[in-house]
Amino acid sequence: MYKKYIAEALGTFGLAFIVLLAVACGGKTLIAVPVIAGLIVMLCVYTLGPISGCHLNPSVTLGLLSAKKISGVDAFRYIVAQFAGAVIAVVFAKVFLVAHTIAPVAFVPSIFLAEVIGAFFFNMGIAAVVFSKVERSMSGVVVGGSLLLGILFASLAGAAGILNPAVAFALGHVSLTYMIAPIVGAVLAYSVYTYLIAEK
Repeated sequence: MYKKYIAEALGTFGLAFIVLLAVACGGKTLIAVPVIAGLIVMLCVYTLGPISGCHLNPSVTLGLLSAKKISGVDAFRYIVAQFAGAVIAVVFAKVFLVAHTIAPVAFVPSIFLAEVIGAFFFNMGIAAVVFSKVERSMSGVVVGGSLLLGILFASLAGAAGILNPAVAFALGHVSLTYMIAPIVGAVLAYSVYTYLIAEK
């Protein structure tokens, strides 16, 4: 019963931990962190996806809740597990001498919008998998690739391109932009996608 929550915590830990290490090692280049994040998510889709669905992201979970693909109770438990994984990643990262501080980030509307749009495109890829519009064998490639493109889009538009409130927390980016924008993008993506695939 709890395996899916453990899988969510483990996957979010892996994602947050590798991003923390990549940033600490100077991986702030436009391509390094998105590629690393996309690859870890692709791996998790194939390994943990059959157990939990591999959300690894509170905004994905809330988007799926808005599309009625997960119950409210499960969504809450998933989000708790995701933030627990992020907290554990911070603890482990500190062992590897990664500096971590939680500092508020100023609200900038254009950055908020960039994160919304990046999260929108990331979640459109997930929606295609969730609604079985993609071959199951390609689900990891689609989700990992969607994350890569979403991060690149948000980064090119001037945002950090985090697209994940749990990872934002792990990185110390606790703000309206990085906590709420990904959720807005996810809910919009599932709303648009369910509208587009609905039978006439």
